[in-house]
Amino acid sequence: MHPSRCLFIASLAALAAAAPVRANESAYTERNLDACKTLSQEEEGASVTLQCDGYRDLAVYFKEGDLRQSQSYGPVSKAWLDEAFESFGPFNHSNAKIEWRLDGKGAPVATIVRWFVSDPETTSDIETRYGQVLVVSTVATAQGPTSCVVGYVDALENKDANALAREIADTKASGFTCGKDEPQWHGKRGSLAGEPMRYLPEDTGK
Repeated sequence: MHPSRCLFIASLAALAAAAPVRANESAYTERNLDACKTLSQEEEGASVTLQCDGYRDLAVYFKEGDLRQSQSYGPVSKAWLDEAFESFGPFNHSNAKIEWRLDGKGAPVATIVRWFVSDPETTSDIETRYGQVLVVSTVATAQGPTSCVVGYVDALENKDANALAREIADTKASGFTCGKDEPQWHGKRGSLAGEPMRYLPEDTGK
């Protein structure tokens, strides 16, 4: 091979090696419950499972029962859709805005959603107080059809709550195994954060 051609190829390889790795970025979607497809619903609306539009072709699965809500993301398995429910013990509801964390190739690796968790000490006779928790979850894939909570951030106790949640999404989600690894709280946790509740299928691979 001609020396100049070798030098040219070597230069291209050096440029490729020196190319900076793209940092994770965020994309946002708004969940519209009125536009979602009902997958199942008990009589009198005691519980419901909806399929909603998410990021690109990824679905958002919304579940509500006994005034508590749960969400999963991406192509989850039937067992996961039917049996998984991650929420909080106190009555709660989730924000419609979903932040999707995208890796350097633009693939969603995690979501961040704000949950509003009621204070059990308040009653219908008092204006209900709410804690606010950023919930970081994995996004299911065809190879890994599970989506679960990776971590929690008390949004009222941490000034850098959004940045902390993104750090968790970027560093913890890809290596997190649903049904095996336990989600953790990160940063300060106040009295209004609420206690999480989790029900997951015994066989996470279904």
